[in-house]
Amino acid sequence: MLREIISITGKPGLFRLLSQGKGSLIVEELGTGRRFPAHGRDKIVSLGDIAMYTESGDTPLGEILDKVYAHNEGKAIDIKSFAGRKGAFKDEFGAIVEDFDRDRVHESDVKKLFTWYNILIANGFDKFAEEEAKEETPEETEETGNQE
Repeated sequence: MLREIISITGKPGLFRLLSQGKGSLIVEELGTGRRFPAHGRDKIVSLGDIAMYTESGDTPLGEILDKVYAHNEGKAIDIKSFAGRKGAFKDEFGAIVEDFDRDRVHESDVKKLFTWYNILIANGFDKFAEEEAKEETPEETEETGNQE
């Protein structure tokens, strides 16, 4: 699901990937629904490709967003409440993801994460981690079918 949601450097907000054109992508801004082309010169990153540093390794953004959603009970985060307090974003994030790497994850990274979270839930998202498709192999099917 997060694979089709992208961030474009230099443009605020998040965008849904609609289609590909010749030398550009057609995207739709989440919230306004405004469509426009994103060109090859723009730095475009899929949210599904982003991970955050934790002490146990890199954690996919979807898993982090699921933890934020559970911690906030699906409600938006009041980002303005953190203004003026040094380290406030990291402190709040530490309550959600205890093992995040405090040296490599910056205050601005957490602020961007919270901003993206607010955009996503305002647009109806409630599950963020990629669901792994569990496909049965033919051997498993035969084994389960022969048990009768």
